[in-house]
Amino acid sequence: MKSFVIKKNDAGQRLDKFLTKAVKGLPTSLMYKYIRTKKIKVNRKRTEQKYMLSEGDVIDLFIRDEFFDSPEKDGGAAMRIEPKISVVYEDENIILVNKRPGVVVHEDSEAKDNTLIMHIKAYLYRKGEYDPSSEQSFAPALCNRIDRNTGGIVLAAKNAAALRIMNEKIKNNEISKFYLCAVHGTPKPSKQTLHGYLIKDSSTNTVKVYDKKVGAAKEIITKYRVISEKNGNSLLEVELVTGRTHQIRAHMAHIGHPLLGDGKYGINKSDREKGYKYQALYAYRLRFDFANSDGELGYLRGKEVSLDKNDIWFLEDFD
Repeated sequence: MKSFVIKKNDAGQRLDKFLTKAVKGLPTSLMYKYIRTKKIKVNRKRTEQKYMLSEGDVIDLFIRDEFFDSPEKDGGAAMRIEPKISVVYEDENIILVNKRPGVVVHEDSEAKDNTLIMHIKAYLYRKGEYDPSSEQSFAPALCNRIDRNTGGIVLAAKNAAALRIMNEKIKNNEISKFYLCAVHGTPKPSKQTLHGYLIKDSSTNTVKVYDKKVGAAKEIITKYRVISEKNGNSLLEVELVTGRTHQIRAHMAHIGHPLLGDGKYGINKSDREKGYKYQALYAYRLRFDFANSDGELGYLRGKEVSLDKNDIWFLEDFD
């Protein structure tokens, strides 16, 4: 038998969600069976998979030791690697970092330990704010993502409560995200709110934008304003009202103004000859537009975080 005592970072989630993270060797089907047959109990009582855990709850598992694998596999990496991140803002609950173009945010087939989230974990480990060996189900996590070849502000939560709150705020559009991008030509009018519909093709990792609803297309809303013009190109500030895959890149290309350096939706060959290795897109400003100042993260209401212009590599072309 093995027991878990629910800690602060474990509370507020369903029993089955906790178990999938804390007992990684236990197949999901067996987990549900063991809950039904009382081989998994909470506070010595029969329970349900949807039971919401509270701090101090005790989970008893009367199952074989083989189901309990080693601690989280990336714990060793977080303790081993030398963190390389650029912190834009940080407090006891969240951290905002400037992701450079080319950096992968999460593990994929090419990047294992060398990901943004792994460097954030390593940074917090060295500060004494994250210890993988003492956590049962939680690890610092990203609240938003940006494409590999896009740079800019990425938000991560240091604890489970902050992660739940931030995910809810993002879902409710209470965090505003602003980008700078360089495009071919000059959009007319100089300021506009674009509406469209987007369909993703997973096989090619591309999207297509339509002016009218088509099939399972999802609505997209993109606001832009022209900041400056130079050599037939324009610098724009873009606000994402909705946050779909490749939304800015595809929406701007759809209206005839693809981003400089964009290999999927733009005129990439000539742009690369001019030195644009990545698409000219940077998430440079974030604002916490919380509906109220209540709750654990209420102190962030109205706060705005932005990058220095020297952090954005393509701005020199518009000086």
